[in-house]
Amino acid sequence: MQSDITRSVAVLGSTGSIGTQALDVIGRNPGRFTVAGLAAGGGRVDLLARQAAETGAPVVAVADETAVTALRGALAGLGAAPMILAGPQGVAEVAARPCDVVLNGITGALGLTSTLAALEAGRVLALANKESLIMGGALVKRLAKPGTLLPVDSEHSALAQCLWAASPSGEDARAVRRLIVTASGGPFRGRKRAELADVTPEQALAHPTWSMGPVITLNSATLVNKGLEVIEANLLFDIGFDRIEVVVHPQSVIHSMVEFVDGAVIAQASPPDMRLPIALALGWPERVPEAAPTVSWDTAQSWTFEPLDDEAFPSVALARHVGTSGGTAPAVYNAANEVCVEAFMRGRLRFPGIVDTVADVVAEHVVTEAGTVEEVLAADAWARARAGELVGL
Repeated sequence: MQSDITRSVAVLGSTGSIGTQALDVIGRNPGRFTVAGLAAGGGRVDLLARQAAETGAPVVAVADETAVTALRGALAGLGAAPMILAGPQGVAEVAARPCDVVLNGITGALGLTSTLAALEAGRVLALANKESLIMGGALVKRLAKPGTLLPVDSEHSALAQCLWAASPSGEDARAVRRLIVTASGGPFRGRKRAELADVTPEQALAHPTWSMGPVITLNSATLVNKGLEVIEANLLFDIGFDRIEVVVHPQSVIHSMVEFVDGAVIAQASPPDMRLPIALALGWPERVPEAAPTVSWDTAQSWTFEPLDDEAFPSVALARHVGTSGGTAPAVYNAANEVCVEAFMRGRLRFPGIVDTVADVVAEHVVTEAGTVEEVLAADAWARARAGELVGL
């Protein structure tokens, strides 16, 4: 049944993969959603201006303050005149302004202040920026009231749906044996560690299933993204790391599964299309009709599963260690990885060196509590500096 209530949505990271798909969902459901604000990094000013003109967004923010002049000119050329905010704090201000839902699709650590701003303002947060939860786990969970933190990642959306299907009133965690997070395996699935030494950025960015931004796509090639998702699953569902498993599923149709203590397994299946989890987070707990294609049951197909090769892809095991350590360790893992990804893209680091260097930075770090934003950002800054030293950036 379609809701007759219109929800206003602030879309952060509107020019990226998640943001553009979110606006597609919103645009195809004009009676259900409106746009309360837009924010983006500033690298695609013309697109941001078109989005503002098409949606009638009353406020637009750009994280890169030097892009304001170009944005103002692009908006004027389209006859649009929203309020313009600038800098990371401008993006956070959009997150805190009155609206029903904030979709945080910003990539990387930049999303943390916006996540906290949205929750502090009492907004429902549809979270695609997993890095902010990884970095500020305790801070984010302390601010999130029941029902205000909704996952947009397809894996965590799937887990939430499986748990809800098992018990709409909330499945007792004691009935859950384990969470099974699926991974496509990325472009290098099946390769041994020795075969990864000379892969190129172009090869790493050729994901076989999903169309995503470059950072997430590269993280999917190293499976760092899956490591982050394991930490995120622990934080979202309060399930221990010993009860969260990763399994490789190349077809990316089963988005994740929940196994219960009696042996039952509930899985969520749909073609790989991020509009489904986006629409579900925006409309939760109601579903948005025709949000995305369905599985074609009249076509022969096979779904396969295989274990993760921890030797070739050690990022998930490292993430378990980091998540178990807690405190500032996850922030260090995330920050060091962002630097190493940049080094790889610039030809300063070989592909296996990405996770190897992250592991070195994690090993050097002295874990402390992450009880304040300042502590989290200090750990983030230290990790970036140390990783930069190790890779020569």
